[in-house]
Amino acid sequence: MTAHGGDAWTAEGERAAEEERAVEQALALVGRQQQVAQSPPGRPGATVPASSPPAAEPGMSAGPAPGTAAAPGAPAPEAQASNARASATSRPGDTSAPGFPAPEARAPEGPASGASASDPPASGTSGRPSGRRGTPPAHGATPSLHVHRARTTAWTEARALAERLGRTAPAVHRLPLDRAVGHVLAEAVVALTDLPSFDTSAMDGWVVAGPGPWRVREGEGLLAGRGSTEPLPDGQALRIATGARLPADATAVIRSEHAHFDEAKGLLYATRTVAPGQDIRPRGQECRAGDELLPVGTVVTPPVLGLAAAAGYDALVTAPRPRVDVFVLGDELLAAGLPRDGLIRDALGPMLAPWLRSLGAEVSEPRRLGDDAAALRQALISSDADLILTTGGTAAGPVDHVHPVLAGIGAELLIDGVAVRPGHPMLLARLAEGGPCLVGLPGNPLAAVSGLLTLAEPLIRGIAGRSAQVPYRAVVHEEVHGHPRDTRLIPVIHRNDRVVPLHYNGPAMLRGVAGADGLAVVPPGGVRSGTEVEILDLPWTSALPWTEGCFT
Repeated sequence: MTAHGGDAWTAEGERAAEEERAVEQALALVGRQQQVAQSPPGRPGATVPASSPPAAEPGMSAGPAPGTAAAPGAPAPEAQASNARASATSRPGDTSAPGFPAPEARAPEGPASGASASDPPASGTSGRPSGRRGTPPAHGATPSLHVHRARTTAWTEARALAERLGRTAPAVHRLPLDRAVGHVLAEAVVALTDLPSFDTSAMDGWVVAGPGPWRVREGEGLLAGRGSTEPLPDGQALRIATGARLPADATAVIRSEHAHFDEAKGLLYATRTVAPGQDIRPRGQECRAGDELLPVGTVVTPPVLGLAAAAGYDALVTAPRPRVDVFVLGDELLAAGLPRDGLIRDALGPMLAPWLRSLGAEVSEPRRLGDDAAALRQALISSDADLILTTGGTAAGPVDHVHPVLAGIGAELLIDGVAVRPGHPMLLARLAEGGPCLVGLPGNPLAAVSGLLTLAEPLIRGIAGRSAQVPYRAVVHEEVHGHPRDTRLIPVIHRNDRVVPLHYNGPAMLRGVAGADGLAVVPPGGVRSGTEVEILDLPWTSALPWTEGCFT
């Protein structure tokens, strides 16, 4: 609930100001990434305040304190603790890569307290890797393990940063119509001609000129694609088919069922009143040449292809679909069968690929890497995707390797924790030297869904050129408890003009979100029944029954 009193308001204002500064610094880092990657050894890349790591997600192992986790090739625990202590004492204004130890945290000469002289320099010093996508430091050096978490980013700011990052390097290509479905227009579709390009008949029947009755002209009449341009004199009628070009000076088209032809007299009579222009599609009725038919950002659907073809297009300029690699971490995960002997089924691998495809991405088959730091490092530096997703390993446990591996390959850590429950240990990084972005999802299933909606979805939409989801609010049907400080994402289902929160919404549960059509954004402190809250639609809810490859 809202705190009262001068001290509480002052503390809240200072906290908000610090969060705003942290986000501004991260946004600045996005635009300066290339310069940072090429800066001389020891030059800082960003300014981010450090703080204590957030509390562990309910139901998730918090792991040992920062600095005590062990990993292959990591320095002694004492050296890690020294790094963590030095980083924790940094203040706003310290210069370091976000989430990794500041250069000031390490003595310029000699080993850290408790570390051997042979310990390699930590990421951010002269040992920082150079080369595309995290070439390892010279002579096989490995940066110091560091699992300290920077101050968490506000939920709304994290989403905004992810989308902005996705739009920093737009690319386009021209695709033939038969390959453009599912892509997003990078250039507007403008009418190349009037539609229709000439006056046409909207019905099968008779084209007439002037008042009736009309004398029927002999012949087969006018067919689509074979229309005559000769004028039709007043008082005459001619058979015509749907889509046929009208002769000059035509007054109207009379449907076959609304006309009577007296063959003996050769005269046509209308059985209903004839209005000038009836059942005629005049030239330019749908559009005039130069009109914008579809704006940039439109998803190419089958009707879009039809309209583009009608307007004379053979190809469309679109944004490439983002290529995504998914790496599933964790030795405890089973790919099939029932859970057994302390092992559990992998719920995220089967879920992520179709979810990401529904956002317009091209997704490779998820790869299971286990808790293997070397395998994770190799997978990251060899990926040619636009975006990498990892599942699990973002906390500070003994086998949580994401942070140290990112530090070891010189990644820019842009977001290290988000003020949202579930899912606050999520992270967003950019690999060195123009490499792909990486979203680290927590291992708990609903926490991973939170990371998808917070960081991965806006990032993919940005890369793909898709418009951001239009925010809207709905009244919540009952009281929803909130976190004291962080945003909560709660699965909900729409009922009439309200949304109803669903049970089974713990970080490790999927039962609630499996029956949901959206997630409610609950502010800190919670909301009472009857309060409006922001709703995040799930990508397939507007296309039920849903199949893979939908365009919403």
